[in-house]
Formats: sequence, C-alpha cells, structure tokens
Amino acid sequence: MDAVDPSVDVFNQDIAANAGYLYTTNARLGSRLAIQRQCDVLLALNRFAGRSVLDLGCGDGTCTRYLWDHAKPRAMLGIDAAAQAVAVANDRRGDRVIRFEVGDARGLPYPDGSYDIALMQGMLHHDDTPWAIIREAFRLAAEIVVLEPNGYNLGLKVIERTSPYHRAHHERSYAPSRLHRWVEQAGGRVVEQRYAGLVPEFCPDWVASTLKSLEPVVEGLPWLNRAGCGIHVFVATRNP
Repeated sequence: MDAVDPSVDVFNQDIAANAGYLYTTNARLGSRLAIQRQCDVLLALNRFAGRSVLDLGCGDGTCTRYLWDHAKPRAMLGIDAAAQAVAVANDRRGDRVIRFEVGDARGLPYPDGSYDIALMQGMLHHDDTPWAIIREAFRLAAEIVVLEPNGYNLGLKVIERTSPYHRAHHERSYAPSRLHRWVEQAGGRVVEQRYAGLVPEFCPDWVASTLKSLEPVVEGLPWLNRAGCGIHVFVATRNP
C-alpha cells in the first residue's frame, strides 16, 4: 500500500514494528487468506505477462514479488512513499530483477508512456486525492489495473470507522462507481471488472475459515458479490 501525506509516518512505524506490514507478516489466517486472494485475482486477469509493469503503492513488495514469480512480466518497478517499506521490499527481492524506489504516486519523474501497465493495489483508499494518482497512472501507462476495498460493502465501512489500525492508516473505501468516474475524468474507460474476496485481514481464524468456504458462492452471485465481497478489481484503458 502507498503511504502518502498525512500518514506516511504510520506506515513507516508499521514496517519498523513488524519487519513488514502487519497484514503481510502476522500469523493470522485471515490475513494470509485475504492477501493470497488479492494476488490470485490479479493473476487471473492475465494482464502482466511479457509486459513492463509499474506497481504504484507497492508497500513491502509482498504482492509485487508474487506477480513477478507467477505472472512473468518483462520488467517491474515498485513505487511507494514509505521509505521503510521500500527498504524491506529491496531486502526481500532476492535475485528477482525488480526495482523498488521511493516516490509520490501523484507525480513521478518518468516520461509519458514509460510502462505498458500500471497497477494500483489497495492504495487509493489511503490518499486524499486518488483521482490525481489515476491521472498520473494514465500518463505513464495506457492500461491500468486497480484493486481496492469494495466501497459498497457496509461491513468494511464499519471496520474503517471502528478499527484503530484502519483509522491510524487513514483508510476509507470508495464506491466502485466513484472510482470509475475518476477513470473517465482522467481520459480512460473501464473494460473489465469483478468483485472478489470475503475474508477480512484481521478476523479470528474460525471466522476466516467459515468465510473462505462461502467465498466461491458469494463471488459467483452478481446480486450478492457487489455488496458482500471485500475487494473490487478493474482494468481500464486510456482513450485514444
């Protein structure tokens, strides 16, 4: 996740306390299942193979590494505003040819069209001006992939307002319709979307197991996945 003003410090503190973000390093079943589902949904889009990928808000690099290993992009650059997260990502990249750099996703020093595709995974809901990030992503790539908490899910709204962790990290989900409108305002159009995931990151193990068993059913019902799934994923392309 991208850590941007006014809350960069809390992301750096999270990294320092957990040697990575709490949700990627803690042993809770819910966190493991939730992160794996996010990575799998991105992989299932089949958008990254053989392409240059800009990962905006790469965090500690957990999902960046997963996509590198399984999606086989041609090149990959991860950007995050939290210097501690970028340091951990670089430490853990191993022999993968991935670059991780500190940067502000609202304005990056790269030429127009530098990448084939830009990924924004779970980072727009930390920012006060997410439309500016979408606009910058379209400047750098003709295609974008966005994965965000599903703003139609009322349960997420409760968690965002009551969980000390979520409040400290400046989290608030946006309705998919609003995200799509920002894409249109930035000169793009949504060409594919889906709702997925049912397991909250920090829930008790028994809740995680129960919800995971129900996940395929909820994801497969259009009238239910829109309101019940935890994440909204879409692909958008820049208009000619």
